[in-house]
Amino acid sequence: MERIIFHVDVNNAFLSWSAVEMLKNGNKLDIRTIPAVVGGDEKERKGVVVARSFPAKKAGIKAGEPIYMARRKVDKLFVVRSNKEQYKKYSDAFYNILCKYTPVIERYSIDECFMDMTGMEMMFGDPVKLAYKIKDEIYNTLGFTVNVGIGNSKVCAKMASDFEKPNKVHTLFKDEVKSKMWPLEVDDLFMVGKSSSKKLHELNINTIEDLAKTDVNMLTRYFKSMGKMMHEYANGIDDSPVERPMPKNQGIGHSTTLPEDVESIIGLKKVLRRLSDMVGIRLREEGKYATVISVQLKNNMFFNYQHQKKLINPISSNEDIYENACYLLKEMWKGDPIRLVGLRVSDFTDKTYEQISLFEETGKIKKRDKVQKAMDEINKKYGTNTIKSAALFDTEK
Repeated sequence: MERIIFHVDVNNAFLSWSAVEMLKNGNKLDIRTIPAVVGGDEKERKGVVVARSFPAKKAGIKAGEPIYMARRKVDKLFVVRSNKEQYKKYSDAFYNILCKYTPVIERYSIDECFMDMTGMEMMFGDPVKLAYKIKDEIYNTLGFTVNVGIGNSKVCAKMASDFEKPNKVHTLFKDEVKSKMWPLEVDDLFMVGKSSSKKLHELNINTIEDLAKTDVNMLTRYFKSMGKMMHEYANGIDDSPVERPMPKNQGIGHSTTLPEDVESIIGLKKVLRRLSDMVGIRLREEGKYATVISVQLKNNMFFNYQHQKKLINPISSNEDIYENACYLLKEMWKGDPIRLVGLRVSDFTDKTYEQISLFEETGKIKKRDKVQKAMDEINKKYGTNTIKSAALFDTEK
């Protein structure tokens, strides 16, 4: 049976939820119709734009930029303070509506969910008609709009939901990938962040079609395991399941609230290095290898965002955990001041294996595991910090 996946994404979530709350409280102005942003405390000059109305986007205001700079682009910019508790309330209400239609839901972030609708046609009929029903029910019940993307995989559903906004339903089935997705800029492909995008353009890979037709071994040479994933995504290939929330004991993670906000990539990497060591020790104590890694960031306005990565090769060494965590950090960090960093690994296996690439050193993971095991034994015998990875002292890494 062909998979049917929905991706439901709230349009300008924080701003939309603020607008709905204001209207409920008797305010006549719908801030979604004017240049408006959600931001922090401007008096501290740390207030950044975390959400924008569509008119604000058209005015050139970008997420993550200081509010005082946004004001220079719009004379009468409306700024509303964020409200974490309020947003959680709307997020839960949004999620609860989706739960009526399938038990298999992945809460990807506070304002977006994947839904596995495979086989649900017997109950609800045509998937496209159902998507419109869900979209309209959310608007009529909660007062805000969503986009619904439909595809045969998570990546296609996610890409479809990012097509024209707001309040739309789009499809991207496997037979539509070439016509609908290939013409897009490679920057638009899901999981291609700023650093990957820059390198792809340097290689003269400018569209998703270019990426889809590029030799996968060449991509692996420059991007290692991520090259294969990007190539598959460009061709609409993604077998990853819609994952329901796992019990906490099925993952290992650590987080730390920082004594002061960190605003540099080097500073954040230092934190990830410490967390990688802590997670790695616990992982090896369990005798497990992880196949999924995720990084969580909370900014100075207390907003959480999280990215995760499915690993081709299971890992357990501190260095492998750190390298993958740094990749996620580069792809997700918006440049905002960060007050909390979290790192988590999950989807465990008892054995490791390594897919071979023509351009990568074979046996690298096994070599690292041997080195890591020797380090663990020394640290266990003489003290936790007796021996550390040399990379720990490389602040540029």
